[in-house]
Amino acid sequence: MHLAALHIYPVKSLRGLAVASAGVDALGAVGDRRFLVVDPQGDFMTQRSVPRMARVGAAIDASALTLSSAGHGSLRVRRDPDPGARLVAARVWRSEGLQVEDCGEEAAAWLSAALATPCRLVRIGPAFTRPVRPSAARPGDLVGFADAFPFLAAGEASLGEVNRRIGQAGGAAVPMDRFRPNLVIAGSGPFEEDSWRRIRVGGVVFRVAGPCIRCAITTTDQETGARGAEPLRTLATFRRDPDDPASVRFGQNLVHESKSGTLRVGDPVVVLE
Repeated sequence: MHLAALHIYPVKSLRGLAVASAGVDALGAVGDRRFLVVDPQGDFMTQRSVPRMARVGAAIDASALTLSSAGHGSLRVRRDPDPGARLVAARVWRSEGLQVEDCGEEAAAWLSAALATPCRLVRIGPAFTRPVRPSAARPGDLVGFADAFPFLAAGEASLGEVNRRIGQAGGAAVPMDRFRPNLVIAGSGPFEEDSWRRIRVGGVVFRVAGPCIRCAITTTDQETGARGAEPLRTLATFRRDPDDPASVRFGQNLVHESKSGTLRVGDPVVVLE
C-alpha cells in the first residue's frame, strides 16, 4: 500500500489543494484548516449550509493565503499569526470560545461578497488551543479547525466500490474530492481501512479514531457548488452506521501520534495494528 494522494484544506470548507508533500506539526498537516470562515456570531460556516463555499479557491505559499473566486478576483491574506490582530471567540461544533485572530476588514468584505452572506475570516494564532475530543484523545492530541480530528484517510478501492454501485444504479461516478480526505491510500481492498487501528505512512504514525460520518458536503460538486443525491444515496444502501442507522460512513478519522515529520505522495503505508 502507498499514499496515492495528499490534500490540505487551508480554509475549512473552501476548496482543497492536492500537494506532493506536507509537514506535520501538533495540529495536523501544516497548512491544513488553519483558517476558518465564521458568521457574525463567531459560529463556523461550512458547505453544509453554504454550498457556494466550494467555489472559493484557497492556496498558500510561504507568506500568504490567497483566496480566489470567479467574478471577485483574488485576495492575499497574511498566513502567519499577527501579534496586532484582534482576538475573537469562535465555535466549531462543541468547541466553543476558541481564541482566534480576526483577519481584518478587507478579508471580511471580500469573503462576504464572494459568499453573498456576512462573514469573517479568522486564523489560528498563539492563543488558540483545541484538544481532540476526550473519547479518542491521549495527552497532547490537538486539532485545528477540522470537524473533530486532525486527519482523514480514504481508500481508492473504497471509492471504486461506491462508484461501482452508483454505476449499477445508472448514476455517474463521483470523484474523491467529494469526501475531502487528507490521505488517499492505494493498494488496499474496499473498506479494508475499517479494520485498521494504527498505521504508519512514511515515517508518521497514526492512530485510527473511528469512521467518518458523511454529510451533504459529499453531494456537493467541489468546482461548482451544485448539489445532487450521490454518493449519500448509494452509501445509505450498504454503509449505515450500526449504532446510528440514520448515518452513513466513509473513510477513517486519524490522530497523528507522530507530532512532527513529513508526508509525501508515494510513501509506503503499513498497518501496525
